[in-house]
Amino acid sequence: MSRQADIERKTSISYKTEEKTVMRGFNLSDLAEEGYSFTDAMFVLFQNRIPAKEEEQMLRYEMGVFLEHSMSPSAAGAIGVAAGRPNLTSTIAASISTFGGVHGPGAAHGYMMKKYLRRAHEEGKTVEEIAEVLVDEYMDNGLPVMGMGQPQHTDSDPRAEPIHLKQEELGLNGVYLRLQRALEKYFHARRKKEGRDYVGVNVVGAGNTALCDIGFAPNAAWCIGSVCRGFSCAAHALFNMKRGRAWAASKREPMVQMLDLSMIKYVGPEDRIVPKQADRAEYAKNQKEEGEYKKWVI
Repeated sequence: MSRQADIERKTSISYKTEEKTVMRGFNLSDLAEEGYSFTDAMFVLFQNRIPAKEEEQMLRYEMGVFLEHSMSPSAAGAIGVAAGRPNLTSTIAASISTFGGVHGPGAAHGYMMKKYLRRAHEEGKTVEEIAEVLVDEYMDNGLPVMGMGQPQHTDSDPRAEPIHLKQEELGLNGVYLRLQRALEKYFHARRKKEGRDYVGVNVVGAGNTALCDIGFAPNAAWCIGSVCRGFSCAAHALFNMKRGRAWAASKREPMVQMLDLSMIKYVGPEDRIVPKQADRAEYAKNQKEEGEYKKWVI
């Protein structure tokens, strides 16, 4: 029997034999034996290079502060799915799936930064000038400036500024940090001038800035953040499976659960009688003509 593949698949990521697993040309076991860390391996995986010690420290710091965030969309997703008692991997997948445009939007922030840095180069503007253009264009169009604002940390995200400071301490303050700092300065000044509340930078604005300055592409940064938080969400799911009750709606729980009926307030149409099939045509016609249904269309 021929073992020749009908379709040839190519990858530049890794290969393995019976003796070893090789990632980007490096034997993974050799990396571990030589004392290279998980975060070192992340650089090799995404960037095809061994990082400088300061770069590895920055990634390790950013992943550490991002690992856990208590109750957030990702944690709630993991807990909610765990209530149905599927396989644990389903809860982790559900939690990671919540990372979108407003929860951990690493890619959106990164591509915004790249777009305006490219414009600065093409239009002959300084980083500080393009930061003002960015803020004005977003705010004038009623769009949220990526990386600014956090719904739970309304005064300021306690993780954000320390990430900036760590990046500066490690001597990694590149063009992305320069743009982010300028963006924040002008953003705060404009909001203050308009008499609007203070909105601080969030962990994505700070963390993704650091990841971009140490060479990670926006989508790679998004992946790193999502997978990193996945560890935490797995812990939330495991806690629910071991300590909580299945279905998350038991009246025996000492606290009200997310599916407890006492939490639900129905605000839909009043109870009504289901029409007989013989009356269906006339009933449907009247409903459409009255237009009441338009209030409830979703």
